[in-house]
Order: sequence, then C-alpha cells, then structure tokens
Amino acid sequence: MGKARKPIQIVILFLILLLGGYAIGSSVFGGDGKPTEGGRAPDFELLGLDGVTHTLEEYKGKSVVLNFWGSWCAPCVKEMPALQAQWEKWKDQGVVVVGVNVGEDQMTVDNFVKLVDIDFPVVMDTGRDAVRSYGVSPLPTTFFINTKGKVDSIHIGQLDLSSLDEQIGKLVGE
Repeated sequence: MGKARKPIQIVILFLILLLGGYAIGSSVFGGDGKPTEGGRAPDFELLGLDGVTHTLEEYKGKSVVLNFWGSWCAPCVKEMPALQAQWEKWKDQGVVVVGVNVGEDQMTVDNFVKLVDIDFPVVMDTGRDAVRSYGVSPLPTTFFINTKGKVDSIHIGQLDLSSLDEQIGKLVGE
C-alpha cells in the first residue's frame, strides 16, 4: 500500500513546486505583463496610416491618450467625434491622441478615418500584438498615459466628451 502512494505524492509535490514557482515568478516579473494603473505602458511598433512605423517611445514627454478601436464596433464609432474634439483642444498642450485600430486592413481603416473625419494619429494593430501586450479585451479601451510613460488610468467602454476632457485634464495637471 505504501508503494502505491509514492508516485502520487511525487506528482503532488511536483505540482506544488510548479505552482509555487509560477506564483513567485509572477510577483517578481510583473504577473501577466498587462499594464495596470501606475505601471509602465508597454511600447509598441505599429504602422501608421501615414506609412511610417510608430512607437510609444516617440511620444516620450507627452501625455498620451491611447484608444483601441475597430470600425465595426458601434461604441468605438460613437466616441470618435469626442476623441477628435479633445485632440483639437489639447494637442498644443503636449497631449497626443493615438487611435489603435484592431485587426483591420489599411484600406478599411483609411476609408473609416476619412468618413468620420478624424486627423489624430492612427496606427494599425493588424497582428493584435499591442492588444495582447496591453491586455485589451472589449473595445473600445482607452489608456491615459502620463509624460513619464506610466498608465494614469484605463477606461473600458465608450468615452463621452466630458469624461474624456476630465481624464485628459488630470493628465495635463500632473
């Protein structure tokens, strides 16, 4: 009877060590890597509609409103005028609104941008790399990143003009 328990005990011990190692590794190396409020925003390398590859690093020293969206997402479409209005209001005060389109081709994104008449920078996450590194699930999701590259706040869902203005005001007021 004692010999039959030994393999089970070894398996249980192995699982405990494995889970313990995972827990320690997660706490030491930052968990799942998704940004949290107060944490560093992950950099990205994404092609813009302007044909240039853009990174978060190029906006260093500026407040960034990083908005993940899709043209097929009704709340995303509804918040575009508010994003454009806030871009126009704050761009001369060191604020950059960056739209990250999720998974659509350049022609679709270009036609949509012209249709809704926005001129803030738009980059395309066709491979969904930024979506994974930011842990974005529902669209729209917006990250408010301060001048030090840290996530000030995260908003999941549609933003309206006043809540967007309030969040950007907090970023600029830091």
